[in-house]
Amino acid sequence: MLPFFASSPESLPLIPAFLGNLIRPLPLLPLEFALAGVLDHIGKNHPHLLDRLGQHRGKRFGIAPIDLPIVFIVEAAAPRPRLTVMRELPDGLDVRISSSLANLLALLEGRLDGDALLFSRQLAIEGDVEALLALRNAIDDARLDLAFEIGSLFGPFAELVERLFGKARDVALRSISSPRGSE
Repeated sequence: MLPFFASSPESLPLIPAFLGNLIRPLPLLPLEFALAGVLDHIGKNHPHLLDRLGQHRGKRFGIAPIDLPIVFIVEAAAPRPRLTVMRELPDGLDVRISSSLANLLALLEGRLDGDALLFSRQLAIEGDVEALLALRNAIDDARLDLAFEIGSLFGPFAELVERLFGKARDVALRSISSPRGSE
């Protein structure tokens, strides 16, 4: 088990505090419903993603963006993964992951190196390291493009939503270039 340690907020690209304050009073269920739909869609487009977790498929992963007043719990159990949105992470999770939302999204798309973030103290982890590595390998193999995944949920508006989300993502990530090249 790796210890959970504090990241240095000064070095992270953060969501402005006023946006976090706007989100704080909002009900969580609509966001959970929307994000669960995205997760289901990713599962359908990448059916082997969860298989790559192997023996860790039943684990619970807590994800805590340090710049938002909400957290996410992903349970990767069969028959399909489950996503829960909460105000704080509960006890009893197998893995806890914490960083800025921009860093977490960049990690999800393979735009940043998790090891570099960890050693620069911009990423904090706690818990089952084997499960975390299995998740990292599964995500790396899936080669996710969140703009495409989210855009494809919007039928005839898919291309427009993909383009808008892609631009917003690039601004949020400060145009971090992808190691995969321009796909």
